[in-house]
Amino acid sequence: MTRDQCERLYETCYMRIFSYVMTLAGEKSLAEEITQETFYRAFARQRDFRGESDEVTWLCAIAKNLFADERRRASRHAGFPEDLQDQTRGVAKIVEDRDSSFRIHMALHGLEEPYKEAFELRVFGELSFREIGTIFGKTENWARVTYHRARIKLQERMDEA
Repeated sequence: MTRDQCERLYETCYMRIFSYVMTLAGEKSLAEEITQETFYRAFARQRDFRGESDEVTWLCAIAKNLFADERRRASRHAGFPEDLQDQTRGVAKIVEDRDSSFRIHMALHGLEEPYKEAFELRVFGELSFREIGTIFGKTENWARVTYHRARIKLQERMDEA
């Protein structure tokens, strides 16, 4: 895989992988960390990709394994008491993650149709572009373009906030 192909894969799949990990982790910083590690491992071990599945499926499998590893690591340290400063940081992180999640949902709520629904069907419903196109009575290509535009609009709204 060339550098351009890696960049294109990253740009195309980042939001989907991040959203998937966010549903697993429920914590923005952990989701970002796992998503970054997912792409790092995918690019480092690209020869392991046999092409038997979609690249997104492969990336999700890597992310799922990384999340499971993180949970195992966290459970090993669960018995150790935390000091008050660590607990305060934990509460601050929870508040920050809830705030970020709320901002994302507010930006998504403000998207006009069909962008909002196409984005939600793709990210939360995990539907293929072909399935999204069928729901709207349009083509698979229309669904791809609409989803891509929705991502751009959502990113612009998040940058403004």
